[in-house]
Amino acid sequence: MQSRNSRIGLILFTIYLIVYGGFVFLNAFAPHQMEATPIAGLNIAVLYGFGLIIGAILLSGLYGFLCREKSAPQNKEPRA
Repeated sequence: MQSRNSRIGLILFTIYLIVYGGFVFLNAFAPHQMEATPIAGLNIAVLYGFGLIIGAILLSGLYGFLCREKSAPQNKEPRA
């Protein structure tokens, strides 16, 4: 169970790392792209940053869901 949870954690971490790497890559090599304001006057940098925060919360929830301990089925016999 522990190795399964570790594997799930590493997969989700890799997904987040790739998305975060895209943020850093854009800031380093295309900063002019980050200045665009597509929604409500907010630039891409702010939107991407909020997306990273929301994504981290969603991935942590997904990790908790995938790694929850499955309970054994309970026999519910009627009492006499």
